[in-house]
Amino acid sequence: MPKLKTYQPVAKRMKLTKTGKIKRRKAGQDHFNARESGKTGRIKKRDIDVAAADKKNIKKLLPYC
Repeated sequence: MPKLKTYQPVAKRMKLTKTGKIKRRKAGQDHFNARESGKTGRIKKRDIDVAAADKKNIKKLLPYC
């Protein structure tokens, strides 16, 4: 059986934790951040869990999950 290839665009955007969760970066951090409060800026910098509906598709694209 041939090796499964990792889908690199997803691998660059997702991170697998030690406990098996898949984390991703929150969207909307590129610009227009000066007008937001410090609290909002800190929240946007956090990584969040991938939705349960998306996990199945991401696991297909990342064979090491």
